[in-house]
Parts: sequence; C-alpha cells; structure tokens
Amino acid sequence: MLFWTALSLALSLRLALARSSVERSATASAPHGDLLFLLDSSASVSHYEFSRVREFVGQLVSAMPFGPEAVRASLVHVGSQPYTEFTFDQYSSGQAVQDAIRVASQRMGDTNTGLALAYAKEQLFAEEAGARLGVPKVLVWVTDGGSSDPVGPPMQELKDLGVIVFIVSTGRGNLLELLAAASAPAEKHLHFVDVDDLHIIAPELQDSITDAMRPQQLRASEVMSSGFRLSWPPLLTADSGYYVLELVPSDKLAATRRQQLPGNATSWIWTDLNPDTDYEVALLPESNVRLLRPQHVRVRTLQEEAGPECIIISHTRPRSLRISWAPALGPDSTLGYHIQLGPLRGGSLQRVEVPPGHNSTTIQGLTPGTTYLVTVTAAFRSGRERALSAKACTASGERTRVPQSVRPEARPPEP
Repeated sequence: MLFWTALSLALSLRLALARSSVERSATASAPHGDLLFLLDSSASVSHYEFSRVREFVGQLVSAMPFGPEAVRASLVHVGSQPYTEFTFDQYSSGQAVQDAIRVASQRMGDTNTGLALAYAKEQLFAEEAGARLGVPKVLVWVTDGGSSDPVGPPMQELKDLGVIVFIVSTGRGNLLELLAAASAPAEKHLHFVDVDDLHIIAPELQDSITDAMRPQQLRASEVMSSGFRLSWPPLLTADSGYYVLELVPSDKLAATRRQQLPGNATSWIWTDLNPDTDYEVALLPESNVRLLRPQHVRVRTLQEEAGPECIIISHTRPRSLRISWAPALGPDSTLGYHIQLGPLRGGSLQRVEVPPGHNSTTIQGLTPGTTYLVTVTAAFRSGRERALSAKACTASGERTRVPQSVRPEARPPEP
C-alpha cells in the first residue's frame, strides 16, 4: 500500500513539474519588451496622412499582449522638439494603448528626426519613462522620408545598444540613408508603402515586431565580411554572474578569441574577422546562483568587400552620358553607390545616389566637348567604401554655321 501511495505521489509530482515547465516555456516564449513608436508629426505630413498613420499604429498594437511582464509601448512625436504622447508605464492594456494612439494630435513644426532619435534613446533606457532593464528594445519609425537634421549617428547609437529598428516610409526619402538606418536584413525591417496601403503591411510587420520581442537563444545579426553582432536573452544580472564568449574560426591557423562580459550584457559585436569564414560561437553563462547551459551558433562572414573593378562610359551625348560599372553588388553587402562627376579642369560637381543591385546611371546637364572625372564609390554596410575613377568626355555640340556676309554685286560706273 505504501509503495502505491509513494508511486502515486511521485507521478503527481512529476506531472506537476512537467506542467510547470510547460507553463514556464510558454511564458518565456511570449513577447516581452519595450516598443517605442516614433511618428513624423511635423508640418511636412498632411493631417490626412497623419490620421492614416495613427490608424496603422493602432492596427499594429491591436493583437499584442500588453502588461508589466509582457509588452509595453510608448509613442514619441517628431517635430521641432520631440514630444512624448505616453510613456511605457502609462498604459497596461492593449485597449488603453489603442485609445491613446487614436486621440494623439499632430504636433507640426520642423522634421528634426535626429533630435527625436537621441531623445528616444533616453526614453528606451530610462526607468522614469517606464523602460525596463534587460528586455528587448524595438523602435518603429514611421516617416514621410525627409529629415531636417542628420539621422545616421543617433540611429547607429540605438542599434549599438541592441535596439531593433523597423522603418516604414510613406514617401520617397533617401534610400541609402534609410537602408543604413534600419536593422538588417533590410527586406524585413524597411518598408516603402503609400499611406493608403499601410494596412497591407500591418500583419507582416506585426509578426516581425512580435518576433523581435520574443526571448530567443543566442543569435547573430548584421553579418558583414569583417564582423557580426551577437544577441541573447537576459540570462543573468550584474550581481549573479558573468558571460564568456568564445569565437572559434574554421581556419585552424587563426587563434580562438574570448571575451568576458558582465551579467547584464545582452549583445556583443565581433570585429576584425576574416571574410568568407565560418565561426563557431559559444556563450558561456557563469553564475553563482544556478547552472545555465552554454549556447552555440555558427556564423559565416560575408565575402570580402570588392568595389567597382571597371567603369564603362557609353551613350555619350553633348549634354549627357551613361556610366556603367561591374560588379553590381546587392543589398546584403552594400548600401549602394555614390557617383560623383566633375569637369577635369575644375567646376561644379554632380553627385548621384544609386541603390544596391544597380550598376548604371545616366548623367544629364553636362557641357558639350568637356572632359570629366567620374568616380564610382561602393558604400558597404561595414562603413567602409571602395572607389574607382575614370575619365569621360561629352560629345562636341553641333557646330553652328556662321552666316557669311553677302557682298553687293559690282555695278559698272555711271557715265
């Protein structure tokens, strides 16, 4: 009798532990993070466009789980000065967040996005704004494409802090600037869409945002030819232990690299790596509280960044010519190309931006019969650039025949 009682208790305990483990697993996989919406609220956006953007943001948050241990959201306006519509800890339910978005008013003013991004960085990591430590951080920037101040430096600071950046552009914008600003890969984090079609991308973007805030294992992102970023969920705290990262290249001649990080770290960037090389990465949590298993990931760096190897000048006209180059690099390795052209003997320069994957452009408005210096520069995601220059000459213009003076016929002298 005692045997069966003990067996029954053991089975009940095992079932309870299994159920608890499943519940913990489900909780661990649920979205959990701070989500900041950065909306262009300046005078460059019409009231109609702002209302459609507001509906779009409301649609994005409609199915997200909100709460102190789930998703928290904040909304910041871009204008002459950044303005917080609501902080992360202001609303704890999805309905309250949607209601706050619905009544948000356009601020007008200039489009100082860079200033707003610097402000957003403070909000994402400020406890007084309701931000939480050690949770995934996601920024969704909805813009009409223009900014009155530089966007690149403050956006890079955000990404260096581990913030996942999604960009939705309802205008033309600067393609290269937006490609550099969004998290990689661009096809997942950067969307160009008409303001009336925002609802089309909402389900896909909602899933991407949710995935970004879902606790995951060790993963690699922003992979370049010379490095990559590693991210992992918060497993420790600053007081409970530390991490050791190990990087083992497939090239046996290269040395293994190790890096010790504090327990509150959740990302690290490896640099100065070899191109086109496999690396085995191990994350070793060292804790004095509990035993944590190492996490592993294999990463292959991109091929070496090769800039333009040849330039071809064709379709030369008196006031235009076509510039082509090879190879044409795609968005995985390059942000695009800068084409610069100026008269060899001095004069004003022309600069044209060409998106990745393209390898030709036509330059207009040139001077007939003039020799130009053409420079094609490939801008890589690593921040480096490779350039190649060549000379090009426009065709001479059609010569205008100078009318000859007509001499009157000689008349015989009058008698």
